[in-house]
Amino acid sequence: MPNVMIAFIALAIVLRLGALAISMRNEKRLKQDGAVEYCARTSAILALTHIVFYLAAITEGLWRGAPLSCVAVFGMALYGLAMCALVWVIVVLGRFWTVKVIVARDHVLVTNRFFNLIRHPNYFLNILPELIGFSLALQAYVTLLVGVPIYLSVLLLRIRQEEKVMRDRFAQY
Repeated sequence: MPNVMIAFIALAIVLRLGALAISMRNEKRLKQDGAVEYCARTSAILALTHIVFYLAAITEGLWRGAPLSCVAVFGMALYGLAMCALVWVIVVLGRFWTVKVIVARDHVLVTNRFFNLIRHPNYFLNILPELIGFSLALQAYVTLLVGVPIYLSVLLLRIRQEEKVMRDRFAQY
């Protein structure tokens, strides 16, 4: 596997751990201020699924010896765009952004045009393109074909649960 691929894997892990650190910091602050977590079991399953997806793609990529190819470059570009979307979502949601469903007492519903146009931009502009890009970058086609549907089934459950929480909490949602 070329060094650029190893560097891509390392960068992807660092970016995900960085996002997790932001989430944990925000979660701690929110809960100290009386926020309530919902759907904890689904959040745990989603996190585990994310980790397993990454590990499967890395293992498959290493096993295949994933060369630097047009597919790999496209996957890295898609992954990069997904990470830009993640940064944008984190900035827009600010202290309310976590990888869990947590609602603060003073939670403010984000109503900017983009959030109204694309429901759950974190899922559809970050997570799904991230996983697709990651697996394409590593040419982990089995992980892509098997892992995305599995991940999507857990994600759809999470979206349904999150939608219910938001409707119950915010009349204007």
